[in-house]
Amino acid sequence: MLAEPARQTDFENVLIVDDHPLFCDALSMTLRSVAEIGEIHTADRLENAMELVAKGLKPDAVMLDLNLPDVDGLDGLVRLKSAADAPVIVVSSLTDNRVISQVIKAGASGYVPKHSQRDVFRTAFETVHAGGIFVPDGCVLIEDEEEDEHSDAVNRLAALTNQQGRILQLICEGKLNKQIAYDLSIAETTVKAHVTAIMRKLGVQSRTQAVLIAKKASFASVLQE
Repeated sequence: MLAEPARQTDFENVLIVDDHPLFCDALSMTLRSVAEIGEIHTADRLENAMELVAKGLKPDAVMLDLNLPDVDGLDGLVRLKSAADAPVIVVSSLTDNRVISQVIKAGASGYVPKHSQRDVFRTAFETVHAGGIFVPDGCVLIEDEEEDEHSDAVNRLAALTNQQGRILQLICEGKLNKQIAYDLSIAETTVKAHVTAIMRKLGVQSRTQAVLIAKKASFASVLQE
């Protein structure tokens, strides 16, 4: 049986962000089989993806795994979408309606479960290319006050720069300014300046409050009953 020809899309340059090399390879082959993509770039960390964009990469679309080693929650999605100025299609093993709802509310153009067949990826690309939002069959997007709280946390975190996001993550790990300075190879005074900026952007008065905002945007919080 002849393979179905790939349909033309404007997604000729795609960035895949996933920390599993085998899945990156499989997803690359899948995308090439369902859409005419000229070039595929990969990154295994949010930081690396942001650096590619900062160096001039202008993807037509981004395929993003949410469970990356250097980001916990939806702020990475918002920051990468803003930096790349391109539609983001999330590809994740998580299939909970609450997670999908938050991902779409945070600005993703689509959500595809990792176990999906090729036809699902094809439909997702066609839907996003047409300006629509793709969600998997059976998904019911949830709207409630608790989700508004999550969205508020995500929106606040989206205002952080990539470096500030890294510093906040280290703060969440319980590290002090001196340790953060060592990990990032920057001066402690620079860390202090970033911490001040982080608290100002998040609208909080302490590191503890900043950590609470970050945790509010995490998947553990989204999945709480």
